[in-house]
Amino acid sequence: MAKTLSTMLELGTPAPELNLPDVVSGRTISLASFKDATAFLVMFICRHCPFVKHVEHELARLGVDYRGRGLGIVAISANDAAKHPDDAPQHLKAMAGELGFNFPVC
Repeated sequence: MAKTLSTMLELGTPAPELNLPDVVSGRTISLASFKDATAFLVMFICRHCPFVKHVEHELARLGVDYRGRGLGIVAISANDAAKHPDDAPQHLKAMAGELGFNFPVC
């Protein structure tokens, strides 16, 4: 795994717009998809990541625990599927189904 320094936007910074396909429903997900949410959780995940594998069941439980409580959740995989075939849309869709994710996976 490459060492990449993380940077963080100032808390309260408006989220940048996004328009991404949900691998499960095929719908386009945007910030407007979460307009009624009082809080918004964006998780950057991928199927092959050992850190994600370690917490994948907890990610599913987050979706269950916070459903209907005002938290918008989206998982985004930004990996190149040519370099990481496990992160191709069909494999992310399978992951979402296997784990019972009830939030969009883009």
